[in-house]
Amino acid sequence: MRVLIVEDEPYLAEAVRDGLRLEAIAADVAGDGDTALEMLGVNSYDLAVLDRDIPGPSGDEVARRIVASGSGIPILMLTAADRIDDKASGFALGADDYLTKPFDLRELVLRLRALDRRRGYARPPVREIAGLRLDPFRREVFRDGRYVALTRKQFAVLEVLVAAEGGVVSAEELLERGWDENANPFTNAVRITVSALRKRLGEPWIIATVPGVGYRIEAAPGTGPTGGDRG
Repeated sequence: MRVLIVEDEPYLAEAVRDGLRLEAIAADVAGDGDTALEMLGVNSYDLAVLDRDIPGPSGDEVARRIVASGSGIPILMLTAADRIDDKASGFALGADDYLTKPFDLRELVLRLRALDRRRGYARPPVREIAGLRLDPFRREVFRDGRYVALTRKQFAVLEVLVAAEGGVVSAEELLERGWDENANPFTNAVRITVSALRKRLGEPWIIATVPGVGYRIEAAPGTGPTGGDRG
């Protein structure tokens, strides 16, 4: 999952970003409305966390632009304005959820996970495919009943692959969804992470490489990374 945090208080924005990363959620930060709109136009985000009171185009205007774009990106408004009228106006603008400051980071994570689940056409919170059981709320993965300990980045990559339900996911999309904007597009981080993830999940290999295209979860695991050919 990749999230855009629009917040003009640097310390709070950094704290939220770092907290989300600990939960295997990639997060970028925009400190004003203009930067937020620019980043939304360049990057693909699963969710947007908006403070309403920011420099430049307000959080309200950013929300209007997101809704008008038809992108379907869920919006969580994160603001100190806690009156019922404030909340009502926020929802009227197109917000999908509303969390007032101060807040508990754990609650923010739970709300983001819930919004992401709704965005996935009411996908069940625990996803299962080919013997894998992935719980995004607890950040737990089991294969054939065996618990698999993963790093945050490995979990983020596996979550994207599992959500694709056997579809092919390109290395570029994995980089975009699992890393933040500071990731080097020419890095081999995706290949290294997928290779380590395969080893953690164990044989028979469940993540297949589709040469020149990307990676996918195999419904019928093969004996090698390419679904039958080792290497």
